[in-house]
Amino acid sequence: MVRPLITDTHAHVFGPRFDEDREAVLERARAAGVSRIVVVGTDVETSRAAFALCAGRPGLYPTAGIHPHDAAQITDAQRDEIAALCAREECVAVGETGLDWFKEFSPREQQLAGFRWHAELARELDKPLVVHCRDAHEDTARILRETSGVRGVMHCYTMGTEELPAYLDLGFYISFSGVVTYPKNVANREAARVVPLDRIVFETDCPYLAPQGKRGLRNEPALVRLVVEDVARLRGMDAAELARVSSANAARLFRLADDATTGSPAADAR
Repeated sequence: MVRPLITDTHAHVFGPRFDEDREAVLERARAAGVSRIVVVGTDVETSRAAFALCAGRPGLYPTAGIHPHDAAQITDAQRDEIAALCAREECVAVGETGLDWFKEFSPREQQLAGFRWHAELARELDKPLVVHCRDAHEDTARILRETSGVRGVMHCYTMGTEELPAYLDLGFYISFSGVVTYPKNVANREAARVVPLDRIVFETDCPYLAPQGKRGLRNEPALVRLVVEDVARLRGMDAAELARVSSANAARLFRLADDATTGSPAADAR
């Protein structure tokens, strides 16, 4: 029997924290009903790793980009390689990119330049943009407005309802992570309650941001189910239905094939 399955729209399962048990992690995802995982690169090296991990594995999809933390180190050669990876057929999105005024590991001007470059590349390739935004809402929304026609997702949305219209009006999807399950995160929980049902997707951002009850532990794709269940309770709806709808949203956003409707990320693991 076909059952509603879940898409983890943002995971870093190529990383060293998964080296000892990656296959078991993917198997646990399958057992939890996670049918698709978008594996997100954050620099040239990790973008290559994302593509290598996804190769030959139905249900795993790579992206390529350079995180705003590393914007100060972007070279022309790196841009060329990211652009080449993003142009590949199997690449489903450009990024992770965006702005981070909280940690500000790279100067703001270089973050802004890197974000604009990624946004223009996404528009040129007609692929979605994976946007990181931390304490930089006004500048993030402004650049997205200036890059007319770009589409994408607000990754790990941690803001409230006031900021939602800026992204919804641009056609962006809103992705909620384990952060939304934290009881004191009232504004973010309200955003998850009211965001239009046809724009909501879910993610782990693993190995980071494990949901309530797992905080402090390594996050992994199987735990996205806990996020879906928590938001379903917030919205007063059936968790299986929210899983189905959000996974359909993710398929539309990333233009994913239907190969994972009844399959699993680990089905054909090598």
